[in-house]
Amino acid sequence: MTSPRPYSLGRAARTETSSIRRIVRVVPRSRNIEAMLLFFAFGINAFELAQVQLSTIQIYTPEILVYWAPLAILALAIHALLRGKAGEADPLILPIAVLINGLGIAEIYRLDLATKAVGGTEFFASKQIIWTSLAMLVAFIVIRFVPSHLFLRKYVYISMFIGIGLLLLPVVPGLGRTINGAHLWIAIAGFTFQPGELAKIALTVFFAGYLVTRRESLRLVGRKVLGVQVPRARELGPILLVWVASLLVLVLERDLGTSLLYFGLFLVLIYVATGRALYVVVGVAMFVTSSLVASQLMSYVSGRINAWLNPFDAANYDAVGGSYQLAQGTFGLAHGGLLGTGLGGGVPQLVPLAESDFIISSIGEELGLVGLFAVLCLYLLLVARGLRIGFNHNDDFSKLLATGLSFVIALQTFIVIGGVTRVVPLTGLTTPLLAAGGSSLLANWVIIALLLRMSDSAGKNNRAVPL
Repeated sequence: MTSPRPYSLGRAARTETSSIRRIVRVVPRSRNIEAMLLFFAFGINAFELAQVQLSTIQIYTPEILVYWAPLAILALAIHALLRGKAGEADPLILPIAVLINGLGIAEIYRLDLATKAVGGTEFFASKQIIWTSLAMLVAFIVIRFVPSHLFLRKYVYISMFIGIGLLLLPVVPGLGRTINGAHLWIAIAGFTFQPGELAKIALTVFFAGYLVTRRESLRLVGRKVLGVQVPRARELGPILLVWVASLLVLVLERDLGTSLLYFGLFLVLIYVATGRALYVVVGVAMFVTSSLVASQLMSYVSGRINAWLNPFDAANYDAVGGSYQLAQGTFGLAHGGLLGTGLGGGVPQLVPLAESDFIISSIGEELGLVGLFAVLCLYLLLVARGLRIGFNHNDDFSKLLATGLSFVIALQTFIVIGGVTRVVPLTGLTTPLLAAGGSSLLANWVIIALLLRMSDSAGKNNRAVPL
């Protein structure tokens, strides 16, 4: 009797393994994980809104659906689109964005209820829902009609001019508006918009594309001055242009935070591209020097610095545009303590602009230090996933673009939370996805969409090949 071939079982095993791997590639495991996390986020958001109503008006009303359903429905629409168009996209980014956005809506709704209780008429939660819906629709369109982020590389210098143009648009006579001391807004047909929020996306595209083509020149070419390699003037030209633009924002638009955001973004990307710490040192020295000069020449900057250093000084506390807001925010954080007062249990409405600039103070009061740390962990995880997307890409443009988009969220979060907690001087930036503000929501949901699209292409490039 003939014995079976010794390799027949091995061939069958290999065939079965190959079939399993093909099935695994077809089944969108990332999307299933995303779906589970989304339903968890929906539940948390619903609980937050229910807790707000129970704590403030002691009854549940159908109004809760107005602030819960649009975010959930549009998130499910984006999830369904990702299943069909971007099956390899990162499964954590969308749920994290929904969770942060939902928390912001719940806290703004809580502040609206406090305003309504005292007979106020200015409400922000309904506007936040409208802007959230618009921003998520734009994110849906980006994912649907942008097959690859690499086409952006064709428009590097166009992105630079668009970014600088948007950045300086508020200084155009008749178009710009001053709100809360900062000249960052434009008004069109009765609607106000902050174009600088979209400028950060355009400038990130420019920085990534420019540094990919010029990084070797920036790193190796040029004359040595005192033993230090100095790039040629044509390589330094765009760098100096961005520095001048950031100074114009500081001088003309009276906003230290936006100026710091854009210049800080470029310093990080130039360091990532070239690996030379010299650019960071020189860039920080340039910004600090110009800020110190501005503090001596501009009362706006000096007032912010004095309020930061001495918020409880009577002169600063009582001054117009002084440290009253910062001090009240500090009191709110102290009132929250470790575990907070619970949603609806504090008095965050006592802080001016509690729904926008100081929403971190509102959340810190009602969720406490533990809740605030949880929010910071969400931002940290979101930024980490973005950096991971850049790491997983093979081309340098994608690496720098993903790093830049992630760092925009990280730096803006640091500047805002650092201002509220007195780590840095207070600025007029908004907390990404959390604070009230349509332009900020729109820009950050576009960033989310680009990161999702980029993570899909990275996943397809790095997908394991069957044996």
